[in-house]
Amino acid sequence: MPKKKKGGEGGANWMDTYGDMVTLLLCFFVLLYSMSTISEDKWKAIVQSFNPGGIPTDMENIKGGTGPSADEDLGGGVFTDPNSVEAQQADIDAMMEQLAQAIKNMVSEEGLESTIQVNYEGGKVYVQFSNSVFFLGDSSVLQPAGQEILSKICVLLNDAEDAIDEIRVQGHTAQQYANQRNEPQNDYRLAANRAIEVVLFLQNHSTIHPARMIPESFGQWRPIGNNKDEAGRAPNRRVEMIISGVDLNAEEFNEALKQYMTTSDEAVGGGQTTTP
Repeated sequence: MPKKKKGGEGGANWMDTYGDMVTLLLCFFVLLYSMSTISEDKWKAIVQSFNPGGIPTDMENIKGGTGPSADEDLGGGVFTDPNSVEAQQADIDAMMEQLAQAIKNMVSEEGLESTIQVNYEGGKVYVQFSNSVFFLGDSSVLQPAGQEILSKICVLLNDAEDAIDEIRVQGHTAQQYANQRNEPQNDYRLAANRAIEVVLFLQNHSTIHPARMIPESFGQWRPIGNNKDEAGRAPNRRVEMIISGVDLNAEEFNEALKQYMTTSDEAVGGGQTTTP
C-alpha cells in the first residue's frame, strides 16, 4: 500500500505571528491612551447624567487625587457630600476666625489694646497678655482685674467650644539683670505657676474640657524685649494663650483624645473635680 503523506506539520505557525501582532497592537493602544487627556467638563457631564443630584467639586484640590478614578474614600472623585471633611473644616476655621474677632472686640471695648494683643493665623488664635493684666511683681496670684477679663474670654470660648482643639497657656518672665541669668528653679516655677493659675481659672469657669488645656513654662528663655533696662524687660513679663482649632485631618489624635475625655469623665462622675 502506498504511504499516506503526512500533513499539518507547521500548519499553525501563523498563530504565533498573529498573536505577536495583536500584542503589539494592544501595547500601541495602551500607549496612546496613556498619552491622551480627559476633559474634566465632559467627564462631569457624563457622571452627572448618571447622577443628576450630585454636587460637582474641584478635582485639582482634592486630597485623594485627581481624575475620574480618584478614590472617593480618600476625598477624591468628582462629587462629594456637602457635609464632607473639607466643608466641616471650613466651618471650624470660620468659627476660630470669629473667636479671634470676638476677643479683639472685647479688648477694644475694655480699652485694653495696649496690654492685650490678639492675632489669628493658621487656624490658631494668639492672645498675649502683659504681666500687669494678671499678676503683680513676683507673684503668681491672679488679680481681680485679670479674673474679670478671663471671665469674659471664657464666655467667648464656650461659644466656640466645638471648634477648639486645645488651649496652651504659656508663662514668661524677664531676666532681672542684663548681665546675669535668673535662678532657674524660681524662674521656671514662677512662669509655670502663672500659667497654671490661668488654666485653673479657665477650667473652673468655662465648658472646655480640662484635657484640652495645657500650661507651659518658658521662664526667661523666650524674650521679646532686650532685658537691658526696665522698658526692655516689661514686655518679657507676659502670659500667652494659643487657642488651636480642631484639625479633622489629625483624626487619630482627635479620636484618642475623645476616648480619654469620655473615660476620664466617667471615672470622676461627669467631669467633676475630685480631691486625690
